Amino acid sequence: MDLLLMENKWIILLVLECLAWSATAFMLYARYNMQSRFWFRAASIMLVVTGVIPQVLLGLLNFWLTKEVDLFTLVIVGLILYGLTIGKKHIQQLDRWAQKKFSGKSGNN
Repeated sequence: MDLLLMENKWIILLVLECLAWSATAFMLYARYNMQSRFWFRAASIMLVVTGVIPQVLLGLLNFWLTKEVDLFTLVIVGLILYGLTIGKKHIQQLDRWAQKKFSGKSGNN
């Protein structure tokens, strides 16, 4: 199983990242267009389950199996650092954009 994960780690990371960004988009949609706390919370959980947790675990597994800091491990660390630093600012900008987009849509009706 570990071998299968490591042979496909880049594809898995790409899929996880796409799922995480899809969850982010759905989270904003649920918050501003649907105005649903339930779906917003569900999307938040999906973001953690598809983004943060498995990516960190994949990076740790890669480091544990290879016993070295390789490019893959550095990419995972970079994604984590991005999320903890300038990524927050980008998400805030995306949040403001979504709020304007969806509030403008409902204001035209």
